[in-house]
Amino acid sequence: MPRTLTSVDALIAAGLAPEAARPGLEQVAARYAVAITPAVRALIQAPNDPIARQYVPDAAELATAPWEVDDPTADAPFTPVKGVVHRYPDRALLKPLLACPVYCRFCFRREHVGPDGGLLAPAELEAALDWFARTPMVREAILTGGDPLMLSPRRLGALLGRLAAMPHIELLRVHSRVPVAAPGLVTAALCAALPRDKPLYLCVHANHAREFSPAALAALAALHQAGVVLLGQSVLLAGVNDSVEALEALFRAMLRARVKPYYLHQLDPAPGTARFAVPVEQGRALLVALRGRISGLAWPTYVQESPGGGGKKPLGPAWDLG
Repeated sequence: MPRTLTSVDALIAAGLAPEAARPGLEQVAARYAVAITPAVRALIQAPNDPIARQYVPDAAELATAPWEVDDPTADAPFTPVKGVVHRYPDRALLKPLLACPVYCRFCFRREHVGPDGGLLAPAELEAALDWFARTPMVREAILTGGDPLMLSPRRLGALLGRLAAMPHIELLRVHSRVPVAAPGLVTAALCAALPRDKPLYLCVHANHAREFSPAALAALAALHQAGVVLLGQSVLLAGVNDSVEALEALFRAMLRARVKPYYLHQLDPAPGTARFAVPVEQGRALLVALRGRISGLAWPTYVQESPGGGGKKPLGPAWDLG
């Protein structure tokens, strides 16, 4: 059986990096987690193609630009208890683990996620759930991480069930790469474990149309059949989706998979991610060029995190309708 690639040796053996790159890649791997699942490896057609670029480490990650920061979304100042981020009055994040099936080279939490991220300890999880229970202003609980769908069906179902049982929690949301990066984890047991008594939304992170493989489509269809509302979130990335054609194909692929494009994120300035940066004005120009080419159903909100934890702000573009 193919295994997840988690070492520089494995990347080189798989033909995803040249031997000459080993010294730099080993330095990167010592600092940031590396993982490429068999499902993702099967999508890579050439080194540094739009899929490989998202997951294969690069020595450029060792350089931190002056504007890059360790906590670009300012989670830390808004953490009342471990595992919880409360930035907006009516909703809060719960991070039950910091492990992912794959590690994106542009991740804004790249300083914290990794295979040893593990679960919140039982006492820590209880403290986090107690915070939600005694904070009635929070109406939406958002599971993120790490990737919540890496939890066992039993753990995930129990966690969502605890949150759904709180009278003031009206909406549940899960953010995940699993349906496209490790679709085999979307099992009948997982779908059966999901609560049905509160609305449940799943934000699927995908940045390129090819990520919607037949296996990914089957996983998303199973989640849809289980009553989950599917939303899409993407990051605008140089060399991945920074063209009109790539964005159009991505958003069309989402709609075919019953996924409503929700957010197109401007890159968060995490350390070592500058090679992915697309200027905001270029992003706005891409959206202008998309107007009339795609359905309004395919239109995401283009957003950027405000400095210091001010939350997401829409970037436009502004339309002259006169």
